[in-house]
Amino acid sequence: MNPHSTYEALRHLADSWGLAIMIVIFLSLALWPFRPGARAKNNDAAQMIFKDENDGQ
Repeated sequence: MNPHSTYEALRHLADSWGLAIMIVIFLSLALWPFRPGARAKNNDAAQMIFKDENDGQ
């Protein structure tokens, strides 16, 4: 197998499946915070800036 055929094979793989894989990864990362189990963590993160160090003392 010469270097040109390896390059062509990798180029074909990137052209055909690379975009599809990147779209799937992007969508999964973009939708991850909106899953039902993350509601409590998202609310805690949203309210964290309003908490004082002395709350609870």
